[in-house]
Amino acid sequence: MVVNLARSIGRAILDFALPPRCPGCGTVVAQVHDFCAACWTNLDFLGASGCETCGLPLEATDAAHCGACLAQPPRIARTRAAVAYDDVPRDLAIRLKYGRKVALARTMARFMAPLVERDGADRLFIPVPLHRWRLWNRGFNQSALIAKELSRRLGIAADPQALVRWRTTAPLKGMSISQRRRAVSGAFRVARPTAVAGKTVILVDDVLTSGSTAEACARALRRAGASRIELITWARVIRPSHLS
Repeated sequence: MVVNLARSIGRAILDFALPPRCPGCGTVVAQVHDFCAACWTNLDFLGASGCETCGLPLEATDAAHCGACLAQPPRIARTRAAVAYDDVPRDLAIRLKYGRKVALARTMARFMAPLVERDGADRLFIPVPLHRWRLWNRGFNQSALIAKELSRRLGIAADPQALVRWRTTAPLKGMSISQRRRAVSGAFRVARPTAVAGKTVILVDDVLTSGSTAEACARALRRAGASRIELITWARVIRPSHLS
């Protein structure tokens, strides 16, 4: 009781000295990881609607699946993203990845967690990996930070070592979709097949653009025996202009 009281007092003092701020613009907000009203209105939350497989928004239709998924079902059985990629989501992703604002991983995970299904299956979070040279240069994998936070929130195990990017790839920005697919083909391997065999693997990434990287990861996981593969991201590109 005394310890809890001390913690409450300490938290109140800290909030007074360092009040919670909007992750988007820095405005003081009521709670940590809350967005201010202005940034909130600039976020396009995607939720669980859209194509039941790839999560792509479906407008003016009652169809459960998009035409592309019906024509050729992807390796990834379920894809969901918290928000559409635009100015505010892009800024958060850049500040996490390059600005070392690692607390933003918690902000992202907060809005991603409700989109993760928990159906009792043997599920495992696996972050999309960085090549070891890029990891050493940056110091952390932003997707692994998000996966760790999702694991903490949902009680689903995370394994950042199961999947590795064994071959370096050129930056995908500016490439066409076909170029992206060729660039990442064969770039991923499962380091411990027993860790994924028979499990539902939930890939975790910060931004989904063309889906080429996630598909390459899914291919390696399928070969290693994963029974089902899903994908959860903070943001996804809806407008083609944001691919470049």
